[in-house]
Amino acid sequence: MPSPPRKQPRQPSAALHGARAVAESFGTDAQRYDRARPSYPEELVARILGGNPGLTVLDVGCGTGIAARQFQAAGCTVLGVEPDARMADFARAAGLPVETATFEAWEPAGRKFDVVIAAQSWHWVDPVAGALKAAEVLRPSGRLAIFGHAFEPPAEVAEPFAAAFRRAAPDSPFSSQPARRPVGTYQALYAKVVDSILATGRFQEPGQWQFEWERPYTRAQWLDLLPTTGGLTRLPAAQLADILEAAGSAVDSLGGRFTMHYTTFAATALRAET
Repeated sequence: MPSPPRKQPRQPSAALHGARAVAESFGTDAQRYDRARPSYPEELVARILGGNPGLTVLDVGCGTGIAARQFQAAGCTVLGVEPDARMADFARAAGLPVETATFEAWEPAGRKFDVVIAAQSWHWVDPVAGALKAAEVLRPSGRLAIFGHAFEPPAEVAEPFAAAFRRAAPDSPFSSQPARRPVGTYQALYAKVVDSILATGRFQEPGQWQFEWERPYTRAQWLDLLPTTGGLTRLPAAQLADILEAAGSAVDSLGGRFTMHYTTFAATALRAET
């Protein structure tokens, strides 16, 4: 049975989905983004699909197609929606059909999907309008799955990076963030996503999933990843170079490599049958 409608949650005036300049800055170097950004746990993909190969999947904010390719490899037919033409072009070149639009403005033209995913992208979508749009394009009992990574390097890596960022970009909204954020911060963010899904009254009771994993990084790999993150994509070259120099020195102090702990969170729900 569908959940009863809830009062729509108020959205903060500075909600990320309104920060379009940041949201569409990741295509500055789409090739680096695709190379450096991590993929998603195979256990997550399998759980979303529930042992049903051949499903149709809509990937919201598909970027360069990192998640989409994993679902294609699992036997799914995937369509991407991506507002940044540079990212969309990269994904198309890798074999993913992509339509260029924000999800809110995208026209489904009557098409329906078994699964709607948003991989590291839902914070750039209006959470209430996005959940309603997902319900519109899902088949009855189809799954909405919103997921992303929380990555926490060791304090010896995180703290020098944060200090360098504050020096180089003191006016950035990202400069006030702590060097390392507790997992509970991310859990709270995904709890808000669950609330926005439930508020539509179009889904069954949502749930949260969590996957823990690790990945080793060399100095070069870490410095390749950092410019693809939201706080750095729009920085002038000189500021970026100062931050990367400090970040590289921190990794050097650990012998040139470290292990990153990742937690991949997911908020997911099945569309109501009626």
